[in-house]
Amino acid sequence: MKQKKEGRLAASGLLHNEGASYVLVVTAVEAERDAVVRGLLKACPKETCGEAEGPLRRVGRYIVVAGGVGPAAAAASTALAIAGGPALRHVVSAGIGGGFPGAAPIGSVVVATEIVSADLGAETAQGFACVDELGFGSWRVRTDSGRAEALAAALRQDGVIASAAPVLTLSTVTGSTETAAELLRRVPGAAAEAMEGYGAALAASMQGIEAMEIRAISNAVGPRDRDAWRIGDALASLERAAAILPEVLNIR
Repeated sequence: MKQKKEGRLAASGLLHNEGASYVLVVTAVEAERDAVVRGLLKACPKETCGEAEGPLRRVGRYIVVAGGVGPAAAAASTALAIAGGPALRHVVSAGIGGGFPGAAPIGSVVVATEIVSADLGAETAQGFACVDELGFGSWRVRTDSGRAEALAAALRQDGVIASAAPVLTLSTVTGSTETAAELLRRVPGAAAEAMEGYGAALAASMQGIEAMEIRAISNAVGPRDRDAWRIGDALASLERAAAILPEVLNIR
């Protein structure tokens, strides 16, 4: 199966120069993937966008895949890409997400200092217990905080409001002020939430590949107010983050 997959990718032009280090960027949906590709094309203007197997795109040494919604889809898509593609130096979960009020305004970007599966655990008489407390692994994947700070700083220099902070992964995103407050109690300092980061990051870390997460903020964490969402603004910020990413990673 792996050989068949590699054959299809090679035929599409995705597996070229296999001795080089590549970056896998995993988004949930095509709109996020396309924003990332537009940004990367600005950073690598001589590159063309190659296509392989529908959801995959390539720009230089960047492979961008729309892997589906939720941590399970992200983990599966990341694992498939790792198994069937070239050697990777980084896996980046990227897309739009919710920002905690006071920490990440709409249109800003949050780069994860750690990626936390904030609902992975159990309810107890004393409240939520994460899997670390239960002895079943870890609900956190730590990132290179220095790299996260560097990307956030580069974005600020480019005029984008940006911060480096914990980003939460949830299978059910927040819809109330009470849940938002509980999440901040569980993970003090969290700035954003989304649905895919932990899945992609765990798949990467299990293979010894450095994980990152980038979230452009489209809405506030809390009661759902679709009229207040700014998806277009968030996708524009995501595009700008993708344009700066090759400079920070020093991979083009």
